[in-house]
Amino acid sequence: ISVKTRILLDTDANNEIDDQQAIAYLLLSGESFLIEGITVNRTDNGGDIEAQAEEAERIVKFCGLDDQLRVTRGASGSFEKISKDVLQENFDGIDAVNLIIERASRPEKQKLVLLALGKLTNVALALKKNPTIADKLKIVWLGSNYPQPGEYNLINDQESVKFVLDSKVDLEIAVVRYFSKSGTGAVRVTPEALKKNIAGKGPWIKDGVVGRHGGVFHYFGDYSINLLNNTHLYGDPPSRALYDMAAAAIVKNSRWSSEVTIPAPMLDNGNWLNRPNNKRTITIKENFNEEAIVKDFYTTINQFVPAETL
Repeated sequence: ISVKTRILLDTDANNEIDDQQAIAYLLLSGESFLIEGITVNRTDNGGDIEAQAEEAERIVKFCGLDDQLRVTRGASGSFEKISKDVLQENFDGIDAVNLIIERASRPEKQKLVLLALGKLTNVALALKKNPTIADKLKIVWLGSNYPQPGEYNLINDQESVKFVLDSKVDLEIAVVRYFSKSGTGAVRVTPEALKKNIAGKGPWIKDGVVGRHGGVFHYFGDYSINLLNNTHLYGDPPSRALYDMAAAAIVKNSRWSSEVTIPAPMLDNGNWLNRPNNKRTITIKENFNEEAIVKDFYTTINQFVPAETL
């Protein structure tokens, strides 16, 4: 029997349209994952922490798991601003930070995979508050254009990235690299392809769920199409990258990307500086298998197995 991967998802769910696909993909891959929690953080797009949480809750509902999985609110502010308060009785993001620490500390043989699809604030705060969890966690972060500068998740909280880079935690970075064949930006879908493959698919939700852009939907597949129809499309044919979903997919099957282990670099004013003598190493995940990943996304929504949650 294959052992399910213990996973906790940290997301800025209302930021774009790819967190939603990633959440549904995880929650409907019950043969692969045991879901130990969903935490949210606030980045520049998509409103306040409540708006981020509500969108995540919407997807949990589409997956039929709203009675057993709650979405935990995390940090609105930055690591730099919050980190001095992590030992206080209360601070911005405490619920998410405590959940990460609690789940990581469970006496399991297998490390908890913390899949971070937004900024690294909640993750860094948890490591700062309780450094002993570093040995019990594997962080898979969708972020950066390494070795090039920039990228949304990185820019939203650079200090948190620096802190995680210099901690002892096992860190894999699924690089974004917009419009480059080698990053998650290469894993793309068109509205037509979604329509053909997942319209009317996913668990049937009797009462329906009100979408972010209005309308009532009974299937995740239909909401997924609606999200794509309400966003900017790029390229030829006009399509949208499913960055976050690609990061989730390589947790399910590590062969869907290549990887290279490097001495942990340094982040200086947004630029990467290599530290060839650094004993601390991290893994860069790149060259994502677009065909296999997108196909598995469609299969998962069609032949869903709702995940077990903790």
